[in-house]
Amino acid sequence: MNELQPVALGDEPADLVIRNGRVLMPELCEFQARDVVVKNNRVAALPEDGTESIGDETTVINASDRVVTPGFIDAHTHIDLHQTFENAYHYALEGGTTTVVTEVSGFGPTFGVEGVEQLLAATSYLPIRVFATVPPQPLIDTFEPARADAESLTDLLGDARVVGVGETDWIHAVGRDSPTEELYERAHLEGKTVTGHGAGCSGEKLQAFATIVDDDHESITGEDIIERVENGIHAVGRCGSIRDDMAAVGEAYEEVGAAEISLSTDGMWPRELIGEGYMDVVVRRAIEEGVAPADAIRMATLNPARHFDLPNLGSLAPGNIADILLIDDLETVNVTTVINGGEVVYNNHETTVAPRSYEYPDHFYDSVNVSTDPEEFRVPADVADDGEVRAIEYREGLISGQTRVRPPVEDGELVAAPEDGLLKVTLLDRHPDGDGTGFTGFVTGFGPVEGAVATSLVWETPGVLALGSGEDLRRAVAHVNEMGGGWAVVRDGDVVAELPTRIAGVCSDLEVEETAKLYTAIESAFRSLGTDVERPMIGIQTLTFPGVPSLKLSFSGYADIFSREIVGLTPE
Repeated sequence: MNELQPVALGDEPADLVIRNGRVLMPELCEFQARDVVVKNNRVAALPEDGTESIGDETTVINASDRVVTPGFIDAHTHIDLHQTFENAYHYALEGGTTTVVTEVSGFGPTFGVEGVEQLLAATSYLPIRVFATVPPQPLIDTFEPARADAESLTDLLGDARVVGVGETDWIHAVGRDSPTEELYERAHLEGKTVTGHGAGCSGEKLQAFATIVDDDHESITGEDIIERVENGIHAVGRCGSIRDDMAAVGEAYEEVGAAEISLSTDGMWPRELIGEGYMDVVVRRAIEEGVAPADAIRMATLNPARHFDLPNLGSLAPGNIADILLIDDLETVNVTTVINGGEVVYNNHETTVAPRSYEYPDHFYDSVNVSTDPEEFRVPADVADDGEVRAIEYREGLISGQTRVRPPVEDGELVAAPEDGLLKVTLLDRHPDGDGTGFTGFVTGFGPVEGAVATSLVWETPGVLALGSGEDLRRAVAHVNEMGGGWAVVRDGDVVAELPTRIAGVCSDLEVEETAKLYTAIESAFRSLGTDVERPMIGIQTLTFPGVPSLKLSFSGYADIFSREIVGLTPE
């Protein structure tokens, strides 16, 4: 007989009993008048009256006028970007998030297997469950050579905390052979998932993609979600620092219901994490868009637990881990109590847990050392065709296209014209196997920027990206080098704002409140240079990101997303 049976049968007292609440039964998508009886870290029973389970040492919580639900699960996030999770997790916990499924798109592209291992180690002792996916980026060879062997990455899929393969942009996988196929095959043999990034993928291409991936978080319309569900792809709706797609979730819900949709943040940056919340925000937004509260909570609990085969999570049925929330208002999703594994960790605005520290290997603190040779930032005039060169046209959000520009010529060199919104953009390789060099081109769309911004926090690429003009461009890169990673804003040779992200070049290990303040300072300083972009930091970071069309940066030139080839400055 296990330890739960005597408690369920009323023969032994429970450790914890939650009384008089409306308990969500996510399997039925309904609330019922039940008590929740907990022994050690598991739910032992859900009786209508748990009085018999109360002993002299039983903790009793009165849940009158509140609903009782499983802890929220973030079905897709990126905790190895912006801020070390061990310094920030308590904010997620306060919003009711007890489990996250994360990409390793920050540590992974630079450190491969070790990046995953370090993320798992840093989060292994936190009172919040962290599951990871294997980053496919080191194997991607669409625009640059692969930088890892498939065997070492596939072996990670045997780890119990690794739930599948991380997101793959469809352009890397549809209609072409790829080294990532070994990862996909191993994942399916292990019964684990493959995550897709299907922005702009539809019709026959989506059907081809569906033969590879199990879920996709890139639906921005209800039709997108419906098409994915029709093709057997689990749809993951998101609401976080990148996008709010809950309107699409609400629209699709009317047709496909709740069972094949999970909810996620896709990353909540420090400012939003502190100022707005975490998965409580996502669930609230789903309810605002017309999803029934029981269904919205199911999308953030049972659905992701089942999809990723997370053991004993996502439900309060007997035998499950006692990750439990008390919510006093379903309209605002105001979480008043959080129980993690049977232990109360947050109650009435008081948290019993705190930020924690983790010591990473020395080379994680020294992973940014790119070239600052003036030649790296020089564009010879002879690359122009009748004075014209190819450039990136930044549009909005993550979207950029292709254009032609006529840069001024000075001393045989093409230079920026910031007064006209024409800037230089440089991407330098900081991978341990790289030589620190890269490519310099041109970009429009960021406004009349006088000065420069540089950052090592770029998406899916171990690089340092700088945008601006003149000597400030080189100075900004040099300062990022000096910090061991981060953001630097430079004007007239002076650093006017900085944010160090010295953990693998992509994560701040400062207190999360300080990181949030410095993000505001960086954005304000960039605006003072003249940018008029709505979200300029996202715009800069994603100039390397091939998951959204159509012209991006690589270390060897521009990455033409649709043709899947590197193109140079000289227009064709």
